[in-house]
Amino acid sequence: MVDIGQAAERGREASSRVSKEGAGWSCAQTGTFKDLLPSKETFSWLNPRTIWRSRNEVLAILFGDPSGQVRARWVGSQRDRGVDPSFRIPMDVGPEFSFLILGDTGEGDASQYAVVPGMLKVGADTAFAVVASDVIYPTGSGNEYEDKFFRPYQDYRAPIYAIPGNHDWYDGLGGFMRVFCDAPALAAEDEGFKLSPSGLRGLLWRKPEKIDETRLARAREWRARPEQRVVQPAPYWAMETPGLLIVGVDTGIRGDIDREQAEWLRAVSRDPRPKVLITGKPIYTRNDYKPSKLAGGGTVDDIVTDPANNYVAAIGGDVHNYQRFPIKVGDRTVQYLVAGGSGAFMHATHTIPRVTVGGLHEDDYRCYPLRGDSLSFYSRLYSDRLRMRWLYLTPDESAALMSRRIGNTPVRDDTPAVPITRRMRWAARILGGWPMPLRLPVGRTFHRYLSELSDWDTPPFFKSFLHISVTPEVLTIRCFAATGCLQQEIEPPIEDEIAIPLV
Repeated sequence: MVDIGQAAERGREASSRVSKEGAGWSCAQTGTFKDLLPSKETFSWLNPRTIWRSRNEVLAILFGDPSGQVRARWVGSQRDRGVDPSFRIPMDVGPEFSFLILGDTGEGDASQYAVVPGMLKVGADTAFAVVASDVIYPTGSGNEYEDKFFRPYQDYRAPIYAIPGNHDWYDGLGGFMRVFCDAPALAAEDEGFKLSPSGLRGLLWRKPEKIDETRLARAREWRARPEQRVVQPAPYWAMETPGLLIVGVDTGIRGDIDREQAEWLRAVSRDPRPKVLITGKPIYTRNDYKPSKLAGGGTVDDIVTDPANNYVAAIGGDVHNYQRFPIKVGDRTVQYLVAGGSGAFMHATHTIPRVTVGGLHEDDYRCYPLRGDSLSFYSRLYSDRLRMRWLYLTPDESAALMSRRIGNTPVRDDTPAVPITRRMRWAARILGGWPMPLRLPVGRTFHRYLSELSDWDTPPFFKSFLHISVTPEVLTIRCFAATGCLQQEIEPPIEDEIAIPLV
């Protein structure tokens, strides 16, 4: 058994906020995760076939997102099968328990498997885990769950629930519903050709992939213990524990909520217990506010901020890093978190401007990786790829640049004073960490896809996952890092920690 209190104390001392070693910059030995990897890795965001298979995102932007209509069919099908229409999940956990949240996991490569050793160590005594968004990349196919879900988490002995992300919806949610809800495929709908945006969308739309049931049965054997198996009622649900309600919402491809789910969310939110929201799309990210529209009016955040609903935190995936925004709402604070760093490529943090959204002060904002570490890593990656050695910025140089850019004190105490040179400024400009002169459009082109074009399979990875412990008095959220380095596997670093009163 793991004493989470002792592990937390050691983790705080080993984090990237304390030293460069904690960030994984001195990776003397790769971690044991490499022994868990499948024999053949085939996933790459640089493969044109991957981009084409993910085309439904672009089609939803151009011609409208059909997720709401399809979700209504799935929900209706589940109710016809006799599922509890309130989609509540009773949890036999007692007044004190803990659980894990993993976000955007399913690439099936080194960046996903690097999270596993620390997750197993920290989560040894947790009651369950939740995957928040994008269980399977690139298109949520039910035929890709073996190496991207069942195999990596074979030794996690508790059940795993999930909320779908936009990539799970590229398969029409077919794989997700079969695996997590044990639901049969929906009957195909043939609407014929229509000379309209929706008709054009239908011509190009990627259709759900037929699931190979033999292959799926073989995949399930990786997590075949009785205590690992669970069936959730729908793509959205409410977990009932004695002192806390955990509410999961399905935001589809574009982040909007259909009318039926909106009515369900309003109804379940009237429960008087404190609540945590888990959503496929974060409400706050970078310096942006994305409240998620509800069909019929209002937003998800309107429900979260209503004091009568008693939400204490809202946690979203989709963005592949960790961020936390403690936002004042009247006389209380709601913690908004981005928790999408558990497997996919890392979204850069050095391109995040000084945070002011929601009236938040930059000094109260948290992110992982630190902006300086993000800039240094991308500078190393692109100096190698472009064979431009002058582009490389050391962690100390990057920390100095980002401190000057953001206007804060460098986070690490061991960061030396570094004079900022012209070469450093131009390197940072090319990588999106410093403003371009004359407002050149580099940031709107290259930087928009910087992360997507930069997937890598060697440490450090700057991955993360959440451990949440609950007592009748307090909910404690800890963000643990996973770098892929052996030292961080032995002592998973804590990059952030917040205690939220429940009384």
